[in-house]
Amino acid sequence: MSGSSGSQGKTLFRRRWEHTVTREGVRGARPGREALTGVHTGRPRGRGRRGEQPMVPPAEFTSYYGQPVINRPVWQAPDIPGYLFLGGLAGAGSLLGAGAQLTGRPDLARVAKAGSFGAGLASMAALVHDLGRPARFLNMLRMFKVTSPMSVGSWLLAGYIPAAGVAALTAALPDRLPRVGAAATAGSALLGPGVAAYTGALIADTAVPAWHDGYLEMPFVFVGSGAMAAGGFGLLAAPLEQSAPARNMAILGLVTEASAFERMTRRIGMVAEPYHSGRGGAYVRAGQVLSVLALAGALLGRRSRAISMLSGAAFMAASAATRWGVFNAGLASADDPKYTIVPQRARLQARP
Repeated sequence: MSGSSGSQGKTLFRRRWEHTVTREGVRGARPGREALTGVHTGRPRGRGRRGEQPMVPPAEFTSYYGQPVINRPVWQAPDIPGYLFLGGLAGAGSLLGAGAQLTGRPDLARVAKAGSFGAGLASMAALVHDLGRPARFLNMLRMFKVTSPMSVGSWLLAGYIPAAGVAALTAALPDRLPRVGAAATAGSALLGPGVAAYTGALIADTAVPAWHDGYLEMPFVFVGSGAMAAGGFGLLAAPLEQSAPARNMAILGLVTEASAFERMTRRIGMVAEPYHSGRGGAYVRAGQVLSVLALAGALLGRRSRAISMLSGAAFMAASAATRWGVFNAGLASADDPKYTIVPQRARLQARP
């Protein structure tokens, strides 16, 4: 009896096994965790046969406890983005004022010089406020280091603001000290492009990914943005019949900024994501919309004082939006460790 029941049990087990085992595997069995079948493993075991390989979803980079791997900049808004914007307006405005004086447009020269001096003072005030004490700015003048954008920029501001002030004062009093005014105008125009450009080199000299990786194009973005702001101020404040140079500078600045920014974001790849998302992306998109409106107003408002003024205000707002967008995009890229580590790994893997 026991042998008969044992053979019957084996027969029943074999029949159940035959009904559950198929050519594709055991019917009803669940594969192991994260295992996918039917994936070619490279070298087949037999002719026409395919192997199997367990697959794991691509891992997303995370740092230790998800913490940033670089220190977030301690710069604060509105001090630093205001400092970036006003410095560009001041530097480009001095160049516009000198050109207006040479071409016989005294009203445009006067407002451009006054705006440049005022913007330069406000830019320095914003920088000193962010530093906390005026003595810290003076300490940066204790030495000159050509490899430090902050050192070079401090000396540029220290030389530019007095020259811009004298140029503005003599433009307001054209019959007083004409030679001094001409020398100050020439000096501020000579230093102006450096004042407009060095802040782009300054932020690119940091470890912040969205700023540092764009080091090739960032100064051109800032120079173009400064030209937009200075040209917009000229359109806003100068008489219509003398505003042609301001209009041309604003349009040229728009083209320079837009082309340099587009090239930068394409070149740096994934690190440019903060320029298209979050608060930084919102500012950048606002600047692009304002630029289109400003360009339309500049082309259509050649004979309308009101439209010309609206166009100038839009140019200035677009320039400011770009600076705020760049500032916030940099902070976002510093907070997310993937923008620091992933490009570093890609560069290491690309080495021969």
